[in-house]
Amino acid sequence: MTLQAEFENMAEDVKKLKTRPTDDELRDLYGLYKQAIIGDINIECPGMLDLKGKAKWEAWNARKGTSKEDAMTAYISKAKELIEKYGI
Repeated sequence: MTLQAEFENMAEDVKKLKTRPTDDELRDLYGLYKQAIIGDINIECPGMLDLKGKAKWEAWNARKGTSKEDAMTAYISKAKELIEKYGI
């Protein structure tokens, strides 16, 4: 299985978790996912009243400079960890 195919499979499996992961875990996944799909962040930071948007922006921005392949690999590892922890 290619890295891209495994990444896509994990992205689908994470949606099926029995229990919702913590906010920190979700932010990690989000940042890795966006870095793997798009690459370095390409949007402005949301205003301070948009707490959710700002948290997502910060999670993605923290991954800046990570290659798409490395982000996919890290996402797959994190997804496997969450699947093992919460089950699907």
